[in-house]
Amino acid sequence: MNARILPYVLILPVTLFLGVFFVYPFVLVAQQAFSTGAGLTMDNFREVVGYWKFPISLKNTLLLAALVVPVQLALSLLMATMVSRMNRGRDMVLYIWTIPLGISDLAAGIIWLAIFDQSGFLNSMMSGLGLVDRPVNFLSYQHPGIVFAAIALAEIWRATAIMLVILVAGIGLIPREYYEAAEVFGASRWKQFLRITLPLLRPSLQTALILRVVLAFEVFAVVAALGGTLFPVLMGEIYSYQFSLQNNGAAAALALIVLAISIAFTLIILRVLRVPKGASI
Repeated sequence: MNARILPYVLILPVTLFLGVFFVYPFVLVAQQAFSTGAGLTMDNFREVVGYWKFPISLKNTLLLAALVVPVQLALSLLMATMVSRMNRGRDMVLYIWTIPLGISDLAAGIIWLAIFDQSGFLNSMMSGLGLVDRPVNFLSYQHPGIVFAAIALAEIWRATAIMLVILVAGIGLIPREYYEAAEVFGASRWKQFLRITLPLLRPSLQTALILRVVLAFEVFAVVAALGGTLFPVLMGEIYSYQFSLQNNGAAAALALIVLAISIAFTLIILRVLRVPKGASI
């Protein structure tokens, strides 16, 4: 086969897959968002933005992402550094820490529901210690802070492993000679982390943060399990428009708004953590 044609032949299956399952559905969603019976219009966007739940769901989604993503980044950096320095038991520890990756979003929410529910572990423990006389309904409108904390804890537990795997792979690409040279010159572990690990881990940090931020804006099942309608988020409103209200145009419009927010934050991350052109490890 001609060497010039071979690369195009190799990427043809992936191109067809993306075209059929991503580009074509996106075109259909965009068509629904910008059209009504009267033709092309912005009415669906006006309806979505003007709905009283939109600012609340937007604020909740941003607050959740603002809390969860930095905590997950710090935890994944700490865990990845610990794993990379282990000589024995490294694979077992990494396997245990990545177990949540095999658990679906809804299952993770139900697991944490079993902790915060009235008949759950937390109430049982508090009753056993004599701290309460009767079960407390933590996940109610009376305790919005606890609902938010429960959702945040469930998300941190469920999705930190996504960033961990990426960062462990990135640290594994850093040559050990850099650390050995730093030790010869008396650099502490903290200085090695700041001067070697973080700068050379920038491409992996880009990937991990972009993936995690995008997924943070798509959180739904965990919120549905723990917060229900008490903690509205953008993806929950998309589900409500599509299946409860049967308003396909409004659901498509809100989906495009979430996409625009994700793209905006992706560009910000790429700008802040930009890798110099031609840089390599």
